[in-house]
Amino acid sequence: MNIKQAKQQIMNAIQAYFTKDQFGNYIIPIERQRPVFLMGPPGIGKTAIMEQIAQELGVGLVSYSMTHHTRQSALGLPFIEKKLYGGQEYSVSEYTMSEIIASVYDMMESTSIKEGILFLDEINCVSETLAPAMLQFLQYKIFGRHRVPDGWIVVTAGNPPEYNNSVREFDIVTWDRLKRIDVEPDYNVWKEYAYKKGVHASIITYLDIKKSDFYKIETTVDGKSFVTARGWSDLSDMIKLYEQHGITVDEKLIGQYLQNKKIAKDFAIYYDLFKKYKSDYQVDTILAGEASEDIKSRAKEAKFDERLALLGLILDAVTGELRKISIFEQTLAELLGCLKNIRNELTQPDVSAAISLKKQIDNLKNKIRIGKLASTLSTDAEYSYNSAISILDEMQTMIISKEPMSGTDDFKLLKSEFDKQTKLLKRQADFAGKQLSNVFTFCEDVFGDGQEMLILVTELTISYYGAHFISRYGCDKYFKHNKELLFYERQKEIIREIENLESED
Repeated sequence: MNIKQAKQQIMNAIQAYFTKDQFGNYIIPIERQRPVFLMGPPGIGKTAIMEQIAQELGVGLVSYSMTHHTRQSALGLPFIEKKLYGGQEYSVSEYTMSEIIASVYDMMESTSIKEGILFLDEINCVSETLAPAMLQFLQYKIFGRHRVPDGWIVVTAGNPPEYNNSVREFDIVTWDRLKRIDVEPDYNVWKEYAYKKGVHASIITYLDIKKSDFYKIETTVDGKSFVTARGWSDLSDMIKLYEQHGITVDEKLIGQYLQNKKIAKDFAIYYDLFKKYKSDYQVDTILAGEASEDIKSRAKEAKFDERLALLGLILDAVTGELRKISIFEQTLAELLGCLKNIRNELTQPDVSAAISLKKQIDNLKNKIRIGKLASTLSTDAEYSYNSAISILDEMQTMIISKEPMSGTDDFKLLKSEFDKQTKLLKRQADFAGKQLSNVFTFCEDVFGDGQEMLILVTELTISYYGAHFISRYGCDKYFKHNKELLFYERQKEIIREIENLESED
């Protein structure tokens, strides 16, 4: 299955394992909760989906790579304990708490999160001395004498032996204690993640043209040659930073992430061409509805690869604007919650607006701290928290600078500032909506009802920020062309059904 399906399987297992009876006990006790084992090639996103699951479910995440653990570090260190048996004193070997188990308790103590995921990566690469203890752990969730706390499920991962020389083959006894999920690379699924993460448009459009370059591992005379999803994602981050600092992105840099010489060279050539398209087509004028006739004429006459690159540039620009709207909405949702708390607190004696504002600011900072510790904080959520803190700081400064007022007057002032932010969101959403409409108008003028329009509609549909914005604010031109896309897809389906009937005859 692909990584998206695997993610859903894990979320389903977590939901089942966290189900309690009427007395508050887990219906499936921890020793009968089979750990999930993700088996798949390196760099396809096994670790990434664990972070996504923790963020979406709001549970803790503690991650460990098992490759560096010895028997002592995983099980704990032995010490001698004196015990009485039948009136006789004996020296007994005990073990300190495992570093791994202790880290789960540390997470619970520092975040107050009582349920979570213990993720053990490279579990089929454990040392020979640790291997016997792993069987006990997989069944009973115990290292030494210490057990994983109730409410924490175990998810493990590993690579098939053809990708890792350190892999130890599990026997049937071990496999019979695991929920095994085999995962394969899938570009279309990764692309959804890439849009939300903001992967560089040159990478997405290149892979749209050359899907076979998305994931490739080969053995050559020079050794292993490989390109992985992780490599593309990390390369994207570096390209953005290089562009930000005006540093040249060349084949040397690309080859550090795409360790296949041919693919690295092909992408380097494409990236230079992509940069030229970005300069030539002046995407900002397209979003503003001011594209020149020269730009439209060039787009009409361009080959398909160039048109695809242009669509990538347009989509990257417009979804960047739609992402800002999404984050602003999250910021206002946080502010609204803070204002409700402030209103309630101002009814209490000896509570001022300034003190209450400081409390809300501290609460948001604590959310960021806990989210980072528990790996439940997404990039967007962190940005929205920090934006809310910045606005609350400005409100606090404003309140302090005013003459002493009643709690009611203070709250009216705060609400007035919040209303200004709400109006600002509306203006920005209207502006983004016009940009999106201008994109459709440009594509109608240049491409008509060709496949480029179908691509535009499809990409906006799978884009998290595109779909979110359109569902919330609408876009008449999107709905018009989406109906045409659905009709077109239904036509193809009917034709396939007719062909199948004819072949049966």
